[in-house]
Amino acid sequence: MSTSLKLHHLRALVNVVSQGSIRAASRSAGLSQPALTKAIQELEQILGTRILERHPQGILLNHVGEHFYRHARLVLEEIRIAQEEVSQHLGEITGHIRVGVGGSMACTLMPKVIDRFQQRFPHVNVHIVEGQLSSMLPALRQGTLDFTLNTVTQLPFERELSFEPLAVVDYRVVVRKGHPLRFAKQLSELSEAKWTMPPPTSSYYSLLEQLYSGHSLPQVRVTCESLIACASLVTQSNFLSIISEQIVNTPILSDQLLPLELATPAPQATFYLVQRKDHQLGPISAYLAQLFRDFSQAVP
Repeated sequence: MSTSLKLHHLRALVNVVSQGSIRAASRSAGLSQPALTKAIQELEQILGTRILERHPQGILLNHVGEHFYRHARLVLEEIRIAQEEVSQHLGEITGHIRVGVGGSMACTLMPKVIDRFQQRFPHVNVHIVEGQLSSMLPALRQGTLDFTLNTVTQLPFERELSFEPLAVVDYRVVVRKGHPLRFAKQLSELSEAKWTMPPPTSSYYSLLEQLYSGHSLPQVRVTCESLIACASLVTQSNFLSIISEQIVNTPILSDQLLPLELATPAPQATFYLVQRKDHQLGPISAYLAQLFRDFSQAVP
């Protein structure tokens, strides 16, 4: 491989892939189409192979391109973070932070933490992504997510990620107020109920399996990617779900959700602060992570 690879080659590739065409990438980057085309051609000459293919749906990466693209994204992201860290050390408190949170954290801990963070750093932009850990792994690997707070069924990917336990959260089986099963005490009474849960790949979907250990697992007919969708379905229908006790007690949902008093309690879940092992958080990201640690200890 030639040593003449430049950052503008990487930026051109990432821009074209993210926009899906040379024309769209040209508008986005404020560069001419010939300049972008030249940068891509130079990059492919340096690599000694084609990495982009034209398709009816736009310009797509081929197999080799996908591997190189992941590295290109990571390099550009590390450079962005390094530049922001230098500015922060010089006292210029600006930048961008990207954080992932599980649904329970998004509704309970996150608002208090972000409010405190913005009081100290009002000019730092914070981008929050809600979801399960499985959906955030690509962003964590690529460095486009600083860290996430999420439940983990098992501790996989130990070679690349670190898992710091922050909080143990109680979960409850919930129904809407006035639900026909609101007086249920035994799991057997819920055997024919309709359930909604996150997708099976999510970590706290396993709570349902743990709860029903030794019993016939109920059918989950509806899966919801977001906590809001799940809670909305439960409050407006006869679906059941498992939701953290903290969320059940929030002002938004406490008047609508009813936790069942089951003889077999739902298992607890541990939330972890998850980040890449090979990446040290910058000063501002580290401060935000510490706020999550501090506030998680303060939650009863």
